[in-house]
Amino acid sequence: MFKHFFNLQWKSFFRSASFKTNLAIKIVMGFGVLYFMTAFLMLGVGVYFIIEDAKIGDPLDVVNKYLVYLFAADLFIRYMMQKMPVTNIKPLLYLPFKKGQVVNYSLGKTAVSFFNWSYTFFFLPFSIVLLTKGYDPLGVITWLLGMFALIYCNNFINVMANNKDSFFYPIVAIFFGLAVCHYYGVFDITEYTASLYGSLYSMPWTVIIPWVVLVALYFSAYAYFKKNMYLDAGLQTKQSVAKSEDLSFLDRFGHMGTFLKNDIKLIKRNKRSKTAVMMSFLFLFYGLLFGSGAIEIYDGPIWQIFGGIFVSGGFLFTFGQFVPSWDSAYYQLMMSQNIKYKDYITSKWYLIVIATVISTILASFYLFFGINAYLAIVVGAIYNIGVNSHLVLWGGAYIKMPIDLTSNKKAFGDKQAFNMKTMLLSLPKLGLPVIVFALGYYFVGPITGYILVAAAGILGFAFRNIVFEKIEKIYKKEKYKTINAYKQKA
Repeated sequence: MFKHFFNLQWKSFFRSASFKTNLAIKIVMGFGVLYFMTAFLMLGVGVYFIIEDAKIGDPLDVVNKYLVYLFAADLFIRYMMQKMPVTNIKPLLYLPFKKGQVVNYSLGKTAVSFFNWSYTFFFLPFSIVLLTKGYDPLGVITWLLGMFALIYCNNFINVMANNKDSFFYPIVAIFFGLAVCHYYGVFDITEYTASLYGSLYSMPWTVIIPWVVLVALYFSAYAYFKKNMYLDAGLQTKQSVAKSEDLSFLDRFGHMGTFLKNDIKLIKRNKRSKTAVMMSFLFLFYGLLFGSGAIEIYDGPIWQIFGGIFVSGGFLFTFGQFVPSWDSAYYQLMMSQNIKYKDYITSKWYLIVIATVISTILASFYLFFGINAYLAIVVGAIYNIGVNSHLVLWGGAYIKMPIDLTSNKKAFGDKQAFNMKTMLLSLPKLGLPVIVFALGYYFVGPITGYILVAAAGILGFAFRNIVFEKIEKIYKKEKYKTINAYKQKA
């Protein structure tokens, strides 16, 4: 039966309407997997010697100390990116298969996910190094087995907790608070968790505990999906009580105001859009890598303007790049109405501009690192408003990707967003401001570099109407291709 399910999956891949794009993405992902495998392997082999040379304690104890943050980060990344078995189950509900077989197959697919087996390239080499250094073989083996059990515990916790924001976000806030307390020396949770992970080595019999928990989590996930494996039960779209909101002050802007109201409601009411906004907020802290000394290579002035683009443009990159895909569920209805594309595009532009301004204000804490650090963010915001906002709207005409607003999966992109046109349009977003700044910086001085980047943004803003007319023509040209693409689910 599992072989039959695999054959169906194989045929689905090769018969997909976007097979060529799927294949290209798989190849690119393959290179990404090789990169991470190599990085994990090098870290697994070298972390023992790095800790030993730093003389900060026993390598195994140090690794155990920070494992709590590793597993917390792993759960966060899984929640955002790992594909859920619900997607695998839905197409099989119409076919004469036993529920248990379908659920086992779907849960089995999550078990062989890259999010699980990739850790082998860290923990296994590290364990081998421990054995060569004279650590107790039985303790090392039970510690390794315990790590694998905890990794798979995260897998099934994510499966059951997925789409439960009321559970997920408080946990994220707690771990973020614990990390801040640890950094400032208020409270160190690792003093308690290190002994728990260390007991897997010092007391080998304790390895039974995580494996018992893993088995319990698997059967809980199995029972949950089997119980709700109906089209009109647990897999249906959740319905919420409608709430009226007073956004009448936007009516003065005519059709554009109507679009703005729709976008505000979309962001507030849907999981995927709320995730995009949350990710844009996290972009505010991306600049801490530049100029703070956290990563030596990022201390250069060129990297500061690169970071400034990201800090102020979080919403632009997470939300703006998927215009008009946010409206894919009702795009056909919109296109049947008497509306102007220019009003639609302008409303999205204003939304991006407002978010960019808010991000720039919130990023004022970068003044702590000096006036140049915040100046790079302000200049980056001007460039985002004048140039990048136009580029994301232009690129949106070619990203024909229907978005499921009830799910936050693929929050960072999708296979249909991968094409040569969007790649070419991405180059000026990040590469052009860096080149412009470098020309001014190296030939005259840093102030000239900032002025040139800001001037490019101001110039783009001045020609906004002309650019919008060009973008409008592209949207009209791609209209029917976009409508057809939104009808496809694969």
